[in-house]
Amino acid sequence: AALPEADAQAARALRRAEATRADLVHHHEPGPDALTALVPPEEAAAHARSRLAPLAGSPALTETLRTWLSLHGSWDRTAVALAVHRNTVRQRVARCATLLDADLDEADVRMELWFALRWL
Repeated sequence: AALPEADAQAARALRRAEATRADLVHHHEPGPDALTALVPPEEAAAHARSRLAPLAGSPALTETLRTWLSLHGSWDRTAVALAVHRNTVRQRVARCATLLDADLDEADVRMELWFALRWL
């Protein structure tokens, strides 16, 4: 009865081994970092530097974007967390979107930027 689940686990382990170029991978239940573990750290860091390069000269923009994303796009909570006015948050996030040529209303874009910020 457990054979279909065991087969699915083996298939996931094989995909993980192929993605990480590991010789051997043991099945484990996915944890909170399961997706980030699929990308080698040096490749993730290189992607982060490349994707976020337009913000490199502005720690304030980078921190605003990181905080805003972590607070699910809440202007007010981000303003409180950064001790700035909510309009400042709006202006900074808009500037990030322009510099990164990104539509921050898109969930996939937010996810990619969140991933990149984790490796910056």
